[in-house]
Amino acid sequence: MIKQALTIAGSDSGGGAGIQADLKTFHAHGVYGASVITAITAQNTVAVTRAFDLPLDLIESQIEAVFGDLDIAAAKTGMLSSAGIVETVAGALRDRRFETLVVDPVMISKSGYKLLRDDAIESLKKNLLPLALVVTPNIHEAELLSGVRIDSADKMKLAAGRISETGPRNVLVKGGHASFDRATDILYDGEQFHEFASEFIQTKNTHGTGCTYSAAITARLALGEPLLLAIEHAKIYITRAIAHALSIGKGHGPTNHFYFLGSDDFLKG
Repeated sequence: MIKQALTIAGSDSGGGAGIQADLKTFHAHGVYGASVITAITAQNTVAVTRAFDLPLDLIESQIEAVFGDLDIAAAKTGMLSSAGIVETVAGALRDRRFETLVVDPVMISKSGYKLLRDDAIESLKKNLLPLALVVTPNIHEAELLSGVRIDSADKMKLAAGRISETGPRNVLVKGGHASFDRATDILYDGEQFHEFASEFIQTKNTHGTGCTYSAAITARLALGEPLLLAIEHAKIYITRAIAHALSIGKGHGPTNHFYFLGSDDFLKG
């Protein structure tokens, strides 16, 4: 039976991030994707212009519908914009004792639109991070979660340790937004640090990279891989997806989730 994974996140009308990016990534890894939409955003490659949170009971009903029918092997969270949404999602996952959870703490868009309200950050730390197998903040998110100003690899490690104190079993601080070593991510497993390095791709077309990377980790976990191997494979995937990014739209184009497909490959027997 095909493995099944779940994304709990916001919808991106431009198709490059959020639910849309997650489902494409799951499919690219041969995993069936289900979704719980937490918010609807009006966005494209240039900016997020508006966002609307779905009612809490509807979010909870979506979770009930998915878990009531599908065999979810791994799940990830993305945009959870309010404390109420964080608490609703965390409560539903806690009640089901769901353990293979990747938390991508989406906080702000590339254009500067706040996707996680200030009052929701503490709720995220208190209610959701303790449920996570791994949390995947970028540099800015790691600074907000840890209170550490990150300007070196050592500070990435310090931030990872601080975030670990909030309860996640593993913390992956991503270096893609760092000015000092932008191709290296650092994982802290509660005891040791592990580094995942790749070449840095110089391109403006990086819309949805965080969503895609965390979704790739989720997909590899759903396939049964241990976390370190799942991150290693996801790192290869996101690097290649960025290297083949799509130059579409007037802003930051999206990563290419199906970079490995030729235009007519699906016609070949």
